[in-house]
Amino acid sequence: MANPVDDAAAPTKTLAGRTASKSARTRERILDSAAHVLSRKGYAGTRLVDVAAHANLQAPTIYYHFASRDELIEEVMWVGAARVHLHVVDELAALPAETTPLDRILTAVEAHLRYELLISDYTTASIRNANQVPEGLRAKAAAEEAVYAKLWRDLLNDAMDAGQLRPDLDISVSRLLLLGAMNWAAEWWNPRHRTLEDLIGATQDMVRYGMALPQR
Repeated sequence: MANPVDDAAAPTKTLAGRTASKSARTRERILDSAAHVLSRKGYAGTRLVDVAAHANLQAPTIYYHFASRDELIEEVMWVGAARVHLHVVDELAALPAETTPLDRILTAVEAHLRYELLISDYTTASIRNANQVPEGLRAKAAAEEAVYAKLWRDLLNDAMDAGQLRPDLDISVSRLLLLGAMNWAAEWWNPRHRTLEDLIGATQDMVRYGMALPQR
């Protein structure tokens, strides 16, 4: 996916450069609006006219950047999967070298939930519509999700190797349950009923008391 160019940070010197920059910004605006609409109305309810209205554009403009509604939705789904992955990787990379494998899992839990529920319409759209979009539109996002799942498998394996998880724990099942529980929160979490911090804490406790060895 092309990244939007920040003209203030890197001013263009040619007409062609300015045109490309404007095109990239418009494309990103369309994607942002599509993620917003898709996360709220679902695959069946997402109309290009609604995406255009949210982006403050004319609907035909979308076809300059995306050949069809499904192509636009496919891109949103992929971006949702890719960005939550990148966010978690960045949060893990920022940890001190001496951080324990268990604490790395707890950090990843917080990063995933914050990005899913607070930061990104893309990720919410991707999660909520995973079982709604046609299978062909899922392939690109599914490939990214497989790479992200490996990250979680590695986190759990590292904690197991460090003796911080129960030796009888099934890593594959535990990973699926943990990711499934976090992703499902997009469907039911309401900040009026419980804070995001409470949700993060409860999910981390699932790891601490359901997967980890008791602390002595």
